[in-house]
Amino acid sequence: MTISATTPASIVEAKDSKHALSIPVDKKGFYVRPETTFRNTISSEPGAQFAPEKGRYHLYISYGCPWAHRTLLLRALKGLEGIITVDAVHWFLDERGWQFTDGYTDSLYDTKFIKELYYKANPDYVGRFTVPVLWDKKTETIVNNESAEIVRILNTAFNDFITPENSSRDFYPESLRAEIDQVNQWVYETINNGVYKVGFSTSQEAYDQHIPPLFDALDNIEATLGKDDYLVGNTLTEADVRAWTSIIRFDPVYHTHFKCNIKSIEKDYPNILKWARRIYQLPGVAETVDMDFIKKSYYKSNVKNNPNGVVPAGNGPNLAQPIV
Repeated sequence: MTISATTPASIVEAKDSKHALSIPVDKKGFYVRPETTFRNTISSEPGAQFAPEKGRYHLYISYGCPWAHRTLLLRALKGLEGIITVDAVHWFLDERGWQFTDGYTDSLYDTKFIKELYYKANPDYVGRFTVPVLWDKKTETIVNNESAEIVRILNTAFNDFITPENSSRDFYPESLRAEIDQVNQWVYETINNGVYKVGFSTSQEAYDQHIPPLFDALDNIEATLGKDDYLVGNTLTEADVRAWTSIIRFDPVYHTHFKCNIKSIEKDYPNILKWARRIYQLPGVAETVDMDFIKKSYYKSNVKNNPNGVVPAGNGPNLAQPIV
């Protein structure tokens, strides 16, 4: 869920009204996700620009955004709550970007929009104003705004500051990296970004092209989870983290709002549902999920798909129910 400050000539911005959320699509109605730009890391190597320190770094997230949710989830799974502070933006997103209002505040600078942080980091910045943002309080700049890279930073960079039990948890183990990378790639193309390619289609051709791979991928995951508890190596890895934040949004949001309605997780994918509950019930994970926020963020922000801003009542399957 992102905003463009500039738009490439080959992309058309689909929007309906003043301050409406702009959706980048090409001339044939296919959704196009732009790239992120801040791609630094945190390292204990001598001379590193960003060294690991307790309390030095801050996450800006949206509870509604599945990409930002990944980073919040990894923070919980690694026990980094006392190491990295967090602020959440408000659930409403329009072409001005994510905003701090109505009780959602920027505790560091009291900014009103996330874009102010981008310009603080680089006054000449040209690009999207996205979450998550991994911020360095010491040098007052953005370290990274790519969720996949932030997840890996959080996985190892702060191991010296947490309990031995938490530091021993490796969600990207060397022995499984090739398989994790492979799973991440097709899950991203068909599910993480796939639901957006379906939901933001502005032509029947685009929709018809992207809907089958989405459900083929879900069928594939269902088969994998019929044999194993997790997606790779039968152990919890970043592949699960990256898929899970999309899966828990599927029934309450994507099934209806993005027209991904061939099947549902609750009715048609029992193994995926069991897996979703297994992860949700791990310590600290439930606290990263705010389904009311998630639904408002999609149904009230994306007026192209939902002009009247009516939010459906259902929250999807109860993830707190026993795993059976």
